[in-house]
Amino acid sequence: MPTSPEENPNPNVKSAAAAKKRRSSLSDIWNNKDTQALKQLVLQMRAQSVSNSTTPPSEPESDIQSLTLDDPDPTRFSSGPDYTAVLSDKLLLSVLSKIPEQQHISNSLVCKRWCKLSGKLVRSIKLLDWEFLESGRLSYRFPGLIDIDLVRACVKSRRNSGIVMSHRLVSVHLDPNSIHGGFVGKEGFLGQEVVDGGVKVLVEGCANLRRIVLMNASVEGLGYLGEKCETLQELELHFSDDFALKGLFGCRNLQILKLVGCIDGLYNSVVSDIGLTILAQGCPRLLKLELVGCEGSYDGIKAIGQCCQMLEELILCDHRMDGGWLSALSFCSNLKTLKLQCCKVLDSSPGPDEHLGSCSTLEELHLHQCQLRDKQGVRALFLVCGTVRELVFGDCWGLDNTIFPAASVCRSLRNLSLEGCSLLTTEGLDSVVQSWKELEKLKVVSCNNIKDSEITPELATLFSVLKELKWRPDSRSFLSSGLEGTGIGQKGGRSLRRK
Repeated sequence: MPTSPEENPNPNVKSAAAAKKRRSSLSDIWNNKDTQALKQLVLQMRAQSVSNSTTPPSEPESDIQSLTLDDPDPTRFSSGPDYTAVLSDKLLLSVLSKIPEQQHISNSLVCKRWCKLSGKLVRSIKLLDWEFLESGRLSYRFPGLIDIDLVRACVKSRRNSGIVMSHRLVSVHLDPNSIHGGFVGKEGFLGQEVVDGGVKVLVEGCANLRRIVLMNASVEGLGYLGEKCETLQELELHFSDDFALKGLFGCRNLQILKLVGCIDGLYNSVVSDIGLTILAQGCPRLLKLELVGCEGSYDGIKAIGQCCQMLEELILCDHRMDGGWLSALSFCSNLKTLKLQCCKVLDSSPGPDEHLGSCSTLEELHLHQCQLRDKQGVRALFLVCGTVRELVFGDCWGLDNTIFPAASVCRSLRNLSLEGCSLLTTEGLDSVVQSWKELEKLKVVSCNNIKDSEITPELATLFSVLKELKWRPDSRSFLSSGLEGTGIGQKGGRSLRRK
């Protein structure tokens, strides 16, 4: 049968020729062990990645386009030699320690060796993922830890949760299903068994801890912590009850303790006189004690004063103390600093003056964001703290001309600080300050009822003999004095508006 010259009598020959012209795939190159084609493919991929990079290439683009199999240096785009390999771990660790701490994270991304050495330089960390602790990766990654905060990891939360609980003490993401009656239920926190297990893993890998922040730990967990961490000096406990504090008997070297019993809107645990007595007997070497949202009374403070004879600083924040607790401060024979923060009531029933006693060693008294409307409680506080030399008021409500004179019993006062006390006037300040003959330092800031125009000659004379004076009572008058002579702020004067 005659055929046309344009027709191919053998279609298989055509398909074979087409297959030869088809570009080889990566699988064909790999299966055929075509090293030349594989090298060419790798060079093209490197060239394309460099040309598409947003950062400036290490080589000119002309060199990238001229890459061929005949390139005399085909490995010039590969990683260079590691010159730090000749350094010992001890020497390299010494070099990395000289670098600022904010660069430790970027240094750990260089290689595995740098990652391991950089982890040894980390001393403090806030844990967000509890699994990272339980798996042992935390102690392996950061064996030199001396300070760790576990509170955020102890709260069950969703990473994509839109509810964020922010407090002065803690800020966490909350699961809406765990909120009941304004507080987070027990199901919103890790159980005590889980927390105790994580503590054991942590202590076995980081035995040199000096500070740790825990939540919902039991007696066993705290006991194991005190037994294994002999260097532990500072402890912060959240969501802990009275009987869990029995584990503190093992922390014989503890010097700083912060006990958080209740945080409004997050959790509510009870720490009463029983818990205060237990911690006083278990931690006799305390130098600083901070009680946040804790209950108690005269007996609990008395036990602390009798057992913790080295205690120098006591902080009470949003306390729930029963009436009469102020008189127990006389048992704190070495107390030098007393701070009251966010207290709604100082002492609801302080009792007769002859039963209050006094804290003879007290030198500093700080009151921040406290309600001072109860004249009887404020007067009792100053009678107990009559020997203070430094008195600080910060954003206290109710401090007016009828309350402030109670501070005149502090005859040895040398340093007075008033900030954010808007009810106090110049007359009320003058009447009290004149009674302090040893006053050396005075700070008045943001007290808007104290006016420069009302300063008496006697008060001006006192200002002239002070060693240190910071006078900025009224922000408006301070602004006008700063603009004096510029013509700004006066009728018919200059304006900052653009024409």
